[in-house]
Amino acid sequence: MSELHTKGPGQIQARPVQHDAQFSGKHVYLIGIGGSGMSGLAQMLKTRGAVIAGSDSTHSELTDALNDAGIAVSVGAPTGILPSRCDLVIASAAVPPDHPEMLAAQARGIETIHYAEALGLAQRGRTAVSVAGTHGKSTTTAMLAHVLIRCGLDPSVIVGATVPQLGGGARTGALTIPAGGLTGRPGILVCEACEFNRSFHHHRPTIALINNVEEDHLDCYGSLDEIVRSFHEFAMLLPSEADGGKLLIADEGAHRREVTAGVRAQVATFGFSPLADFQVVFDAKAGRVGLLQEGAWLAHWDLELFGDHMALNSAAAAIMAHWLGASWDDIGAALATFKGVDRRMQRLGTRSVNGGEVLVYDDYGHHPTECEKTLRALKARENPKRLICIFQPHQHSRTRFLLEQFATSFSNADLVIVPHIYFVRDSEVEKTRVSAADLVDRLRQRGTQAMHLYPFEAIVEQLESICRPGDLVVSMGAGPVNAVANEFLRRGEAAARRTA
Repeated sequence: MSELHTKGPGQIQARPVQHDAQFSGKHVYLIGIGGSGMSGLAQMLKTRGAVIAGSDSTHSELTDALNDAGIAVSVGAPTGILPSRCDLVIASAAVPPDHPEMLAAQARGIETIHYAEALGLAQRGRTAVSVAGTHGKSTTTAMLAHVLIRCGLDPSVIVGATVPQLGGGARTGALTIPAGGLTGRPGILVCEACEFNRSFHHHRPTIALINNVEEDHLDCYGSLDEIVRSFHEFAMLLPSEADGGKLLIADEGAHRREVTAGVRAQVATFGFSPLADFQVVFDAKAGRVGLLQEGAWLAHWDLELFGDHMALNSAAAAIMAHWLGASWDDIGAALATFKGVDRRMQRLGTRSVNGGEVLVYDDYGHHPTECEKTLRALKARENPKRLICIFQPHQHSRTRFLLEQFATSFSNADLVIVPHIYFVRDSEVEKTRVSAADLVDRLRQRGTQAMHLYPFEAIVEQLESICRPGDLVVSMGAGPVNAVANEFLRRGEAAARRTA
């Protein structure tokens, strides 16, 4: 018997069903099934023997791929109607308790859990790896998955982003590890672990990474101290060192002393400092990353991605891959072929303007540190005459809590264009407490040229008016701001066709 396995958006390949006592034969309904993580989970559970259906408010390539894979997806306004047989409902983190389908499940007495809880269930009986941190989760998860696949370890993977080399955001791998130092152990499952609403406390990892710990999601955490405490509780979920538990944590920027206090798992640090257990060496000009332990070289690789943060992400992926049984030589060779994740410092193309070219990028950065590191890396790598950033703040509460940090994060940009704040999760009252104009005012006070402009069409028109040869334009944010960059390129292509 064969099952359907995602090869890419709209592309499917057959894979044998892996009958799993937890899920085999169960009828599972996913609300918000079109998200990267939820769609990946749906595919994985189907491959593990469950009967899957679901709903989403928005049509997308992912919902099309699910339908093509034999997963019935209802798209549009919720009807409040669940399948006649339904054993379990899984809701994405964005689904409110009063969603009509949640209420229908409650009325019928159907067990209802959220996405992170489902990931925890899926990790049981697997060699589970959870990748956590304020930044870099998706990229590091994707890097690790890519390395494990190239090294023949056939992992299962769920990433909260689209990874072209994975064919999407998820894959289902082997029931047991087929090669390397852990051959025969339970199959590897690599999951991105989000700290929002403490959801990563539902994970049950064997190995975990904490990339960094900073202020974020202050709508559900009252302070940085609470965030640090939450990461500590996550680390405490790991089994003891005797039972194979391992934690890799950044030497700097992760509050490692507080986070690791009392942790029973083996703890190792990584970073640029020679005092880290694993020292990372990065030649930014050549794009070469090296990894040392106690002064001895372990591996090196040439990275297609750029920036200090990408070097650290790749080093973390390398260390965990080695823990999972891959050889250092194979790890280095695999990392050299990793091409990146959609919307993470993604080069979209160029547009002809006045006899020259404008380079266009897109990035998912929506936290001050992410914005600063990405802009610095783009400026160093591309050396544009001007760097123009269209930054869409994501969530009113995040913008308000981190307003001063955002104001200092755009010094590498020559112009910042700010559309309306992307409204998600917050209350209508929160929406009135801060605006895009507040951020523009703070940026100007810091000496950064900035303007508030909307709708997206007006921003595209502004770019067409002001862009000059040698400029670099980057759309930035977790909302749909990439539509600006894509439309700017599309209009350029249309103009070229008219003059051809």
